[in-house]
Amino acid sequence: MTTRADIDRIARDSKVIAVVGLSPKPERPSHDVARFLQSRGHRIVPVNPGHAGQTILGEPVFASLADIPDADQVDMIDIFRRSEAVGPVVDEALEHLPNLRTVWMQIGVTHAEAAAKAEAAGITVVQNKCPKIEFPR
Repeated sequence: MTTRADIDRIARDSKVIAVVGLSPKPERPSHDVARFLQSRGHRIVPVNPGHAGQTILGEPVFASLADIPDADQVDMIDIFRRSEAVGPVVDEALEHLPNLRTVWMQIGVTHAEAAAKAEAAGITVVQNKCPKIEFPR
């Protein structure tokens, strides 16, 4: 279970956050949360295969976590995908993001097996929460 201290540490220490499922549409929650993260000084890396090669919030969009050229800088992923899609996202993150410290699943998103796999690798997992809500608390 993620504690308040864990969330405070994540908010303070995360520098580069890959936002999986980031939408270019300003009215979408993923866009709003990514903009919030940028406003707090975090660098975001948009991941969305439908918009790869484009730019969202001033950052180039990648088709997958494996396509991020400076993947060693990503220390957190924020997942805006359905729960059933989380397993492959976490598998890809574990394989391609060597300095990953946090897997964050947005409100309504949970995946016990993926969470257990990430935690077994020493990664903090947050499920069913939003950093835009949790970070300011």
